Amino acid sequence: MSTTSEKNAGDATRDIADVAAVEVITTAAVHLMSAAAVKCGLAEGDDASEHLDLDEARKLITALAALVTASAPDIGNQHARSLRDGLRSLQLAFREASVIPDAPGDGPGEKYTGSVV
Repeated sequence: MSTTSEKNAGDATRDIADVAAVEVITTAAVHLMSAAAVKCGLAEGDDASEHLDLDEARKLITALAALVTASAPDIGNQHARSLRDGLRSLQLAFREASVIPDAPGDGPGEKYTGSVV
């Protein structure tokens, strides 16, 4: 006899088994992008600046850069190009929001992407 939680876990496993790796990777990247955008103060609304947290944004952008760089050969140019564009936009937004900008090559994720200026 299986419990409801065991049935739900089995359903979730079957559901994720049907999802292509490229979808899982791009979904994770989009979540990282969205969170980083909010932490860079790019959220919509009058209270966007209240969410500004560049320390958190740096971590999210670096994780995104690592994911995009590592997965690019496997997810194809079409997906990788749009993720790289979004990543670059976030790196530039971070640089713009910083009171004291990082040296070229020291910005978030730049150890994976190269300098963004």
